[in-house]
Amino acid sequence: MTLPLRLAQPSAGLSDSGLPDADDVVAHTLLNCLLREVSGPEHQTAVADGRLLLRLPRAGVLLRVALRRTSLIGAHRFTGPVAEQHADEWKELDWYRLAEYVHDELSLRTGVRNDEFLDQIVSSHRGVTAALSLPRPVPGDGPSAPDYLESEQSLLFGHRFHPTPKARTGDPASWAAYAPEAGATFPLRHFAVREHLIAEERSEPGAADPLDRLRPVPAGYRLLPAHPWQYGLLHDHPALRAALACGDILDLGTGDAAATPTASVRTLYDGDTFLKFSLNIRITNCLRKNAAYELSGAVALTRLLAPVLADLAERFPDSAMLREPAYRSLALPGADGRPDIGLLEGFGVIVRDGLDAHLRPGVTPLLAAAVADEYPTGSAHISRLLGGAGPQAALDWWTAYLRLLLPPVLAAYFDHGVVLEPHLQNVLIGVDGDGFPVQVLFRDLEGTKLVPEHHAATLAALPADVAAPMTYDAERGWDRVIYCLLVNHVAELLASLADLHPHSETALWARVHSVLREYADEHGCPPRLSALLAGVPLPAKANLLTRWERKADREAGYVRLPSPLAEDVLSGASAPGAAGCGTGDDDSDRTEPWSAR
Repeated sequence: MTLPLRLAQPSAGLSDSGLPDADDVVAHTLLNCLLREVSGPEHQTAVADGRLLLRLPRAGVLLRVALRRTSLIGAHRFTGPVAEQHADEWKELDWYRLAEYVHDELSLRTGVRNDEFLDQIVSSHRGVTAALSLPRPVPGDGPSAPDYLESEQSLLFGHRFHPTPKARTGDPASWAAYAPEAGATFPLRHFAVREHLIAEERSEPGAADPLDRLRPVPAGYRLLPAHPWQYGLLHDHPALRAALACGDILDLGTGDAAATPTASVRTLYDGDTFLKFSLNIRITNCLRKNAAYELSGAVALTRLLAPVLADLAERFPDSAMLREPAYRSLALPGADGRPDIGLLEGFGVIVRDGLDAHLRPGVTPLLAAAVADEYPTGSAHISRLLGGAGPQAALDWWTAYLRLLLPPVLAAYFDHGVVLEPHLQNVLIGVDGDGFPVQVLFRDLEGTKLVPEHHAATLAALPADVAAPMTYDAERGWDRVIYCLLVNHVAELLASLADLHPHSETALWARVHSVLREYADEHGCPPRLSALLAGVPLPAKANLLTRWERKADREAGYVRLPSPLAEDVLSGASAPGAAGCGTGDDDSDRTEPWSAR
């Protein structure tokens, strides 16, 4: 069932900058999570008179919020404050009271409490407030061309389907110097470490050279850079202090070159290479350190994926993966004589490919999350790339991008048993001088997994603690691929295009279906792809419930969303052959959008 489109005034609930305030951002994010994971699946929502109605049945609360635009996938655009029904009237509800209602509903729903949940929402609110307080370029001002590093640092609000996207350990004043949205740039702290106290793995000779090039060190030592924030957290460690005192480690001070934090906060770019550092800081809901198995796993995956990436590069030359061919860390002995795990993980740095080896001349990489952001907070936003172009130009841009993005991800899974994680923060969109997509770069091997059936012998040869976190079974791997590819990435970028041309949403989804069919026609159509084309519900990661249950991201559950690829949804667009491979006429798994119920 296609939802009726209801639009509010574009400026409703927005400041003079065109951005909502922190109160509305936090409230809308919580509503997104409730709609997707709690009230939606329980049939406790409706769309009426340009508003979303959402009930928390256990807490006995009925909420409503104005809509800027409805969405076929239930990812609606909200505007203005949230209101609560009291008898026969509606009263505005502040963001913290809404958070308390969410806390109460989830406590009753699960039978357990989460005593840190509200504090994390407060932390996220502080983070959004701090980000909004920074000077921002007014749309139309600033650089005429999109800028890569600006795109990495333009995300003011974070993941709109995560309950605490800007939560970070400590007060904003303690991390503002290192935050990407603050436009931070800073030098690294450099240490010279005796060679026998260095832990290092490389997938190939010379893979760690980017570290050694940072600075010369005395004979018998190796250079180890450190994130200055992390060093501030670890500098009082007794073993580290002792090694510094006896000369096993030399503190060389700060380097001359500046490094810039990317959207992940802990991955820094020096203009040549990406360095992924550990941070003993909780960001969103995870402590962002490089676990020992992740250090070894990055290098092992780079080695194992070499033939896979070579095949994908030959078949899809407009896409590439940024490899992680080396790591280096500190191996100071602990009480048991083995490397102290806190220092090994705390000082671990992963070397990631830079951009020059993959980008074509004249191509500018842009963070996909910045292109797809709900609000235009930087020069990379899709509204800036299109520059006021009409619906047909937007559809052409979209089709070109889908043909770059979808095929290599599907081929990696079906042909090689490799689960890529192409969510919005793991993909760079390469655009030409006209802002048109011509390349796609994938990054971050931490989320890349192997399907054991394809890689049994390879996995068996690895240490168990490295191999186990590197795998997903075929079904869970497919859920992860489709969630990251279609729900997190494609649906969000499509939403920003639909904001520009509100009556084009069905046509945009029809292009997704068409490009998936193109892939199926050229490369085969296995059952999972056939089901996807036929409109089976899509998996969406349950970020709210995962956070509430304090699970690791790997253990996250999924909820099922109504598919906008279903034939009855696409019938309003020009989408010949909307069913799956073959006849594809079984609609038993199709569902209506939640907000239509």
